[in-house]
Amino acid sequence: MVFFSLIRTFAPYKEQYANIFMDAIKKIFAGKLLDIKAIKLQPTDPFTWASGWKSPIYTDNRKTLGFPDVRSFVKLELCHAIQERFPEAEAVAGVATGAIAQGALVADELGLPYAYVRPKPKDHGMGNQVEGELTKGAKVIVVEDLISTGGSSLKAVAALREYGVEVIGMVASFTYGFPVAEEAFREAGVQLITLSDYNAVLEQAAETGYIKAEEIEVLKEWRKDPSVWGK
Repeated sequence: MVFFSLIRTFAPYKEQYANIFMDAIKKIFAGKLLDIKAIKLQPTDPFTWASGWKSPIYTDNRKTLGFPDVRSFVKLELCHAIQERFPEAEAVAGVATGAIAQGALVADELGLPYAYVRPKPKDHGMGNQVEGELTKGAKVIVVEDLISTGGSSLKAVAALREYGVEVIGMVASFTYGFPVAEEAFREAGVQLITLSDYNAVLEQAAETGYIKAEEIEVLKEWRKDPSVWGK
């Protein structure tokens, strides 16, 4: 990690090594998520999501807040991603509820204004959906904790655009990498950068013996069509 920080200070190397850094960070963070059980893999005893989908993976990135070293890692790496990919950012917006804390930590570290976005407007008071104060026309980077289908994340983007700011991109802790989400982000014109992803978790889990080699294919099959997997 010290090596990464040193190289980042040399502008000529930034573009050349950006993808190398991200690939390394994805595996490091995947290991941390597995270690603290923020991600659990159970190919033979799947979870049931709120949507009703059967899934061999369960993710709860809120657990990172309870581990100071991991919490700091997430904060600093999200900040690095913003500084490297979205240096023009003028404000930060977190997506409720999972990314409210992470977004606030990032905004504080970068010294930028902060707001968070509710899933829908309040039904009382001022009826706000965007909580906080953002300058109209400001270039805003959105912080999210988990990308599944992308629906709730992009609703937050739509709310921010309606509020009157320019969303320049989104950074997130983790993505399942569903094709439907990738297409949704393309259609919305939102660049997404994540600290880790499903592939990195599978690689790390296999290398450390967390899962057996024969379970890899089961996990890969699930992502192809999670809505019917396990039925």
